[in-house]
Amino acid sequence: MSNQVEGMEHVVLVLFENRSLDNLLGRLYEPGEGKSFDGVVGKDLSNPIPEWAEHKPEGEQRISYKIATDMDSPSPDSGEEYPHTNTQLFNVQDDANRYQMADKITAPWNVPPSGTTPNMEGFVTDYVSFFTATMGRQPTVDEYSQIMTGFTPEQVPVLNGLARGFATFDHWFSEVPSQTFPNRAFWVSATSSGFVKNAPSSNFIQHNEAETIFNRLDACGKTWKIYVCEPSSISFTGLISAPRLKDKFATHIVPFSEFESDAASGTLPDFSMVEPALVSGHNDYHPAAGMAMLQGIDLPVDPPSSVLGGEGFLARVYGAVRGANSPTGSNWRNTMLFVGFDEPGGTYDHVPPPKVPAPDHDAPEGQCGFRFDLSGYRTPATLLSPWVDEEPAVNEEYRHTSLLATLREVWDLGEPFTQRDAHARTFQHLLNRETPRAPEEWPTVKPHPVPSFTLDADKMDPFFSGLGKAMVQGCLSFAKTEGWTLASAPPNPDDAVPAEQGVEIIREVTYKIFPALHPKS
Repeated sequence: MSNQVEGMEHVVLVLFENRSLDNLLGRLYEPGEGKSFDGVVGKDLSNPIPEWAEHKPEGEQRISYKIATDMDSPSPDSGEEYPHTNTQLFNVQDDANRYQMADKITAPWNVPPSGTTPNMEGFVTDYVSFFTATMGRQPTVDEYSQIMTGFTPEQVPVLNGLARGFATFDHWFSEVPSQTFPNRAFWVSATSSGFVKNAPSSNFIQHNEAETIFNRLDACGKTWKIYVCEPSSISFTGLISAPRLKDKFATHIVPFSEFESDAASGTLPDFSMVEPALVSGHNDYHPAAGMAMLQGIDLPVDPPSSVLGGEGFLARVYGAVRGANSPTGSNWRNTMLFVGFDEPGGTYDHVPPPKVPAPDHDAPEGQCGFRFDLSGYRTPATLLSPWVDEEPAVNEEYRHTSLLATLREVWDLGEPFTQRDAHARTFQHLLNRETPRAPEEWPTVKPHPVPSFTLDADKMDPFFSGLGKAMVQGCLSFAKTEGWTLASAPPNPDDAVPAEQGVEIIREVTYKIFPALHPKS
């Protein structure tokens, strides 16, 4: 048995949220360490200040890249939807779209002239505009300078420690220059069925018919589970691919506590998908999420910082894999852990994304007229395996669909899902040691303390917006498709939903959809 085959008998993917490589791993290596790593150290990185910004530092026209001083930064969250990403990549913004939230932005979606190359010069421009739309006022210089910051290894010791201790990629690209749903769809299907934005979520919940890796595993006799971190009662992976996966919701989507017990007992499936808590009790590295839920209100979901929460959760996942020592079944020797992020979420990165093949060359243009011919920009990506040497920095171009391409090749799973994974580089060759490193030789990582999560429902705004609105709409859409009658639903589906009612809708629907995630009384 080859080391690649043995080292990938079991594969675990933990997928975090909304951070670029520069933001979390930009200072992974210092000058003099002899590493070829495309981070921020030794580079003079900056972005121009838009002329219409009300506040500017005296005598300065640009904002330089600096170290973050707030573990929640950027706060409020940065824009992540397709039109915001266009501004970030090209520094192009239509006048009518300035100071607008994504649901108010109109065609041509801040798309640059044909043939324009991304210059990564629009992060400050977009953040000043997005901050104004979010907060109802222009940001100060200190406030908008947040977008040009990133963390040190000392601030984010778990992710940086694992990246140094195993293989990390410095040209791993997200698949869509946009937000969560389309990029998470690409991780499992190599397509998002033409959808570019989260909203309306019914696009994914009702119409994303693309085959997933989970369907392919079933067809090839492989096993899988989706593990969701408590207290979350919802699997975004499940909902995004609901047309293909809903028959498995009750049996294959389980709490994260089962991952820890399965790892300890040697009963992990062939493929494990691990989701952090993406809504309440954030431990997903997401930038300050409180403002993303309810317009104009900063909900107390951060603190604890979701960066600190993400570090703590990643340490748990790593600890479960490192400590797995069953003599049969899954164990540290035959389990590969991959740490990925769905998309950069509007946080700054200096490397322009490349052109890519569309998933289906014959398909018409997708949502917002996008032809899926440009990649999203870089996200952190680290491969953990005892068959990988310490500290290799992988410089070649990879992307989310590289995981699908690698699984297809190593596990003999058949033809490509789409043209995107057909052209993606595989990485099984990185598992190239003759003998595995014992867990005692793996890095020991210690997260910073994570404060207790609290949420005061009394502070909720009367109406949902952004992610909250999309979640409620998606739950109502799924319930309608299934023919369910909801006690919590408004009589008129077009009525605005108060926040407390929205929470009840989400709970009622998700407990029906994902019964194993229902908290036990």
